[in-house]
Amino acid sequence: MFTHQFPFDPTYGYTQEQLLQIAPPAIPDGYEQFWQQTYQAALAQPPRPTLRKINSDRPGLEVFELEYDGLDGFRVGVWLTRPEGQTPRRGVVFGHGYGGRQAPDLDVPGPACVAVFPCARGFHRSARPDLPNNSTEHVIFGIESPETYIHRYCVADLFCAVSALLQIAPETAGCIDYIGGSFGGGIGAMTIPWEKRFRRALLRVPSFGHHDLRLTMQCVGSGESVRNLFKQKPAIRKTLALHDAAVSAQFCRIPTMVACALFDPAVPPPGQFAVYNALAGEKKLYVRPADHFQWEGDAEDGARLSEEAAKWFCVDGRC
Repeated sequence: MFTHQFPFDPTYGYTQEQLLQIAPPAIPDGYEQFWQQTYQAALAQPPRPTLRKINSDRPGLEVFELEYDGLDGFRVGVWLTRPEGQTPRRGVVFGHGYGGRQAPDLDVPGPACVAVFPCARGFHRSARPDLPNNSTEHVIFGIESPETYIHRYCVADLFCAVSALLQIAPETAGCIDYIGGSFGGGIGAMTIPWEKRFRRALLRVPSFGHHDLRLTMQCVGSGESVRNLFKQKPAIRKTLALHDAAVSAQFCRIPTMVACALFDPAVPPPGQFAVYNALAGEKKLYVRPADHFQWEGDAEDGARLSEEAAKWFCVDGRC
């Protein structure tokens, strides 16, 4: 499909038709209980948000530094944006890729909103000396146990982000959306089935889908660290099974749009499509020729995806 220098085929030999036939993985025993308990623990955590207004590069858009308490009181660093002089009735929680987040996105698809951009614990505004700040180490941090795995905490911190948003902008209740790509797409897929306060979602090239497949597929993303560790510690499969975005998607009921790539050296496409295929509620698929890869037409396709995303979120007159 594309000329490349990777020592493997980033399509993994799948056609689009074959990708759409990938069945979701089996639901492990205790899966729903594990995540419901995590969700309830996050709901019980008072967010205690604090806001500081900072300079904005976009006229008419206010930007703030925000902190709130995530699971177990971890102080999560966030940015918040909102239109100046308006009181939007829509909220958006953004998840970032596995490079972290250095600034908020100033262009949010869909109606005007109050948007929060949490940094996953370990990255940028949520950095801490005892936590890794790179995907290679972060993806296996605490993986020896489902309860200690950092991905569980990253999901829980998004639950807490909704609580913080509602304290700051209670008028957004009933109209809060989720947007996340790559790492944020996979973590988002593990978040939205349990978070009843979300209205709609967009997942772009979601990671962490169908670990049984991912463990067989070489890549240049975080999955390679997991594959290498699995060869030494096969017992981590239990943790992976409880943190599989394609398992979680089977519990998702809110309308969800997924952008999946046919060619992706960082997030194997079979895992992406497994997430989309597994979704239990209303869903929409946007197929990208490639992602995590520079190709002619990438910018134009990204713009089309943004247009489709805006339409996806413009369905409720209240918002």
